[in-house]
Amino acid sequence: MTSNSARGAAAFDAVVLAGGRAARLGGADKPGVRVGGRALLDRVLAACADAGTTVVVAAPRPTSRPVVWAREQPAGGGPLAALDAGLRRTAADLVVVLSADLPFLREETVRRLVGAVGTADGALLTDPEGRDQPLVAAYRRAALRRELDRLAAGGGEEPTQGEFEPVVERRGLAGLPLRLLTGALELVRVPEALAAFDCDTWDDIAAARARIREHGHVLDEWISAVKDELGIDLDVDTGALLDLARDAAHGVARPAAPLTTFLVGYAAGRVGTAGGGPQAVAEAARKAAVLAARWEQETASGGTPSTAAAPDSGAPSGGAPSAAAPSGGAPSGEAPAAQGEGAAARPASGPAAAPDDSSPSAPETS
Repeated sequence: MTSNSARGAAAFDAVVLAGGRAARLGGADKPGVRVGGRALLDRVLAACADAGTTVVVAAPRPTSRPVVWAREQPAGGGPLAALDAGLRRTAADLVVVLSADLPFLREETVRRLVGAVGTADGALLTDPEGRDQPLVAAYRRAALRRELDRLAAGGGEEPTQGEFEPVVERRGLAGLPLRLLTGALELVRVPEALAAFDCDTWDDIAAARARIREHGHVLDEWISAVKDELGIDLDVDTGALLDLARDAAHGVARPAAPLTTFLVGYAAGRVGTAGGGPQAVAEAARKAAVLAARWEQETASGGTPSTAAAPDSGAPSGGAPSAAAPSGGAPSGEAPAAQGEGAAARPASGPAAAPDDSSPSAPETS
């Protein structure tokens, strides 16, 4: 069972539906298909990391973080049967329900859904055409339980009767469509095109892979993938680290950039759990940036003696009389401008997608 605390948001559990036949992917293991180096399921699990308990309804598999596993009855019984199985393993008043094929879902969107519920039965995303996305939603657990029980008792559809057949009362959740559930709930609609993008076909997979390799997104995607791979749950000021790398490359030598940032991370790690974290990284980066500035001053002075003190240093340093700011680009520590996620719900695939990433004959799986 996971045990995470939402940062300033209402407490919630999460149910991720990761079963299904993936017919339009030729029966491929869709939750294990990789986009940006990470399995689709792991990307969704990262987006709902604030959940107190996360239940995945599917056969157990390795995942990027611990989860609770559940299976629908009968196996392959459809989304309502899977939701019922997952809901039975939750306890929070609010439950986020997600499909496992949402490559662009983010924690911010999940928190937005949780916050949008208010006094309603739930809140769900809508796609660019205004269609409801019931598997990108937050619901009140009591409302889901009430409606699932009603549908299981045969309250979802009118009984059918053939010309010479008696009335047949349908019971159970297997095979019932999601619209029967959402149609009976009072829901808040939250439009967010990109987060609602799901991967049903290989064209969708190729489009998602192409998008995250675009210049405006590749760095964030790469950092997220590396943190997942290394098991690191740490948010740091990447802008400050990039500034440090730039200063080291410009003022010392190009190979100094990656080596300096490595040493900053190593030094922050040695601080230990009690005093570590983003603050330790920021302090180590600050010290290294000051050193890079001193180094550049000495290089610029050509060895000319100077009595000017280097920035933030108690000892005199060679170089110009005044403490120069780190050269090139924005001031050290200033994060680069935020880059938008874009509004297109289905970005066109293109040459940016690596050939081995978009071939349906050899999907990437965990």
